[in-house]
Amino acid sequence: MKEEIIGKVKLNYSWYSGEDLYSDGDAVENRILEIVRNEEGYEFALDEYTSWPILYHLTRQRENIVLPMEIGKTDEVLEVGAGMGAVTGALARKAKKVDCIELSKRRSLVNAERHKDLDNIEIFVGNFRDIRIEKKYDAVALIGVLEYAVYYVGGENPYETFLKKIAECLKPGGKLYVAIENKLGMKYFAGFHEDHLGKPFVGIEGYKKGDHVRTFTRSELSELTSRCGFEDLYYFYPFPDYKLPTVILSDDNIRDAEIDFDEDSNYDLDILKLFSQRKAFAGLKGTDERAIFANSFLLKAVRKG
Repeated sequence: MKEEIIGKVKLNYSWYSGEDLYSDGDAVENRILEIVRNEEGYEFALDEYTSWPILYHLTRQRENIVLPMEIGKTDEVLEVGAGMGAVTGALARKAKKVDCIELSKRRSLVNAERHKDLDNIEIFVGNFRDIRIEKKYDAVALIGVLEYAVYYVGGENPYETFLKKIAECLKPGGKLYVAIENKLGMKYFAGFHEDHLGKPFVGIEGYKKGDHVRTFTRSELSELTSRCGFEDLYYFYPFPDYKLPTVILSDDNIRDAEIDFDEDSNYDLDILKLFSQRKAFAGLKGTDERAIFANSFLLKAVRKG
């Protein structure tokens, strides 16, 4: 089967290997698929959904990260690593068309089921490096994806290779949006576990070669994207982070804005809380260090003409 239609959403299986290589576990992912097929109101984080993976994949709070994105009604958007569609709907409501790329068929089915009433979404199931992309897009969204570049392209310099391939998918002047944790996020100094490896301080101390995941400081991320064909970099700063943002500041206001957020949210991991993040950010009011130590970034970068 090369394609499947769910409601108004098309799933394209032309590049699907037949195996889902990334999963939170069969039981929880099958439960999420059951929820979106058979239950209503799940996007409002119902009390019975106490499992972190269910909350993470289904809550509408995830969509807040799309709010600052400059995407118009005539724009076509590529979302790489769309997962279960946490932000796909928000992108589709802004844009003319959203093409998604996702490794997992099951996660793509969840995405299609939850957005089956939208007629401007197509999901390509397969690895980004295998899918033939002929269209040039107005915008590309990488939401929690860049840190996993080794799984998408591999090689000696996967992050640079990945972003250069992303640049090829954009029109000249097209926008790239990257949401990612800050390697020097204040929460990590406060003792919170690194989000991907589940241990404290591992990003601050330096990732090991075998970790197969990494995040970046603000300057590292800027230098990386600049090397890969992007310019006019502009940062947004979601708090407590980009996953469940309640406050999103920007380069224009982070120095002097009041920063208030739930600093005790560490999801499904125990918290080793050494100090108050809110007080630390308050103590940095009026300084550039607020941007350096923000927990997450949403970077907007423009492809060079």
